[in-house]
Amino acid sequence: MELQKMNGHSRDDGFDGVDALAEHEEFLPHKTGAKKEVHFTDFEGKTSFGMSIFNLSNAIMGSGILGLAFAMSNTGIILFLILLVSIAILSAYSIHLLLKSAGVVGIRAYEQLGNRAFGHPGKILAASVITVHNIGAMSSYLFIVKSELPLVIQAFLGKSENTGEWFLNGNYLIIIVSGCIILPLALMKQLGYLGYTSGFSLSCMVFFLISVIYKKFNILCPLQDQLHNNTNHTHQDCEAKLFTINSQTAYTIPILAFAFVCHPEVLPIYTELRQATKKRMQTVANISILAMFIMYLLTALFGYLTFYTAVESELLHTYSLVDPLDVLVLCVRLAVLVAVTLTVPVVLFPIRRALLQILFPDKPFSWAKHFAIALCLIFLVNLLVIFVPSIRDIFGLIGATSAPSLIFILPGIFYIRIVPEDQEPWKSRPKIQATCFAALGFVFMIMSLSFIITDWATGEVRSGGGH
Repeated sequence: MELQKMNGHSRDDGFDGVDALAEHEEFLPHKTGAKKEVHFTDFEGKTSFGMSIFNLSNAIMGSGILGLAFAMSNTGIILFLILLVSIAILSAYSIHLLLKSAGVVGIRAYEQLGNRAFGHPGKILAASVITVHNIGAMSSYLFIVKSELPLVIQAFLGKSENTGEWFLNGNYLIIIVSGCIILPLALMKQLGYLGYTSGFSLSCMVFFLISVIYKKFNILCPLQDQLHNNTNHTHQDCEAKLFTINSQTAYTIPILAFAFVCHPEVLPIYTELRQATKKRMQTVANISILAMFIMYLLTALFGYLTFYTAVESELLHTYSLVDPLDVLVLCVRLAVLVAVTLTVPVVLFPIRRALLQILFPDKPFSWAKHFAIALCLIFLVNLLVIFVPSIRDIFGLIGATSAPSLIFILPGIFYIRIVPEDQEPWKSRPKIQATCFAALGFVFMIMSLSFIITDWATGEVRSGGGH
């Protein structure tokens, strides 16, 4: 949304006055007894502070949580903790750069920030990165539905193995789930309406965390032949490693980066936040990141301390190998399925917004376009999930490319270009920090892609085989 004329300034001048408003006043002022003046948008945010936290937390939390115990097994506890803290802090700083850039020009759309910084190519770049990343995220969520829902149904029916019925076929099940649950929720007009489903989704993941902690004290190590028939588990397998480096360590940073990406959802949530100010939205982001940091750390730690070197790249799969008919694990699977299913519509909103910014930038809201884009996206993601062989490949590739772009590169370069030089010179500390921040993103991207491509080229057998 473009900056409205305000106090005699157009969107091309008066940065100081606008920035002051961004820092000290509300984008969408609440009732003061006088007629309300809309500053940056004609949309009045109505989503509460708590619901905004639920939505952003739900956008952060997703399928990435299932890969964190595997990541810890390939880094060691201390190195994993250092990386997790670093990514969390950098994510919060990245959101600060986004909000500051949005405050300077009065824009709360990622694609419009790209347009402001680099013109139409910047707009296309931002929209493309958001689309690629969120399609990857949606694919990973539905991949979990594809792999886990048949096992849940199979367990409920008391079957010891998949007997080939259509309702045990994951490909059919994701189509049913997409049509009956995801599509209706994706047709909501505003993201704020999904606050209730986001809260329920988060409660499901809390149950998952509690179960992971409980299972740590009920599954004894060594596991002998329960996990790998040809593996002789020794005492060494049951010792936690503080630091470790191996060929799989290359996937750790992409997995962690993937697990903390919520940046495409930040500005839409900001737009719908009641009494929206930069400080208030930053608080929403900080609380959400802190909550997910705690959940991630505890899940990774207790999952790793349960299986040690035997943990697979999809944690739930490891539990099912121990006891496929365990009632608690069955309930946890169901809870995770509900959580990731309810997250898909939240992730779909920024993609639709990005496509609308590119294809219909000046058109009013249309239910036909709203519905058509959602239907096409869900159809595309279903096709990807049916043909993608491994969830870890999604984590690795998306985490190594679009995640660094959204967390590091784009917020950094947008900030450098958008904040005027008379307000912050090129050699000022904030702009130097933003430059280093963007450069760090390029380093992460190149290193991660290099390690992953090398791993693929060597053809090494990878733990987790296809999950």
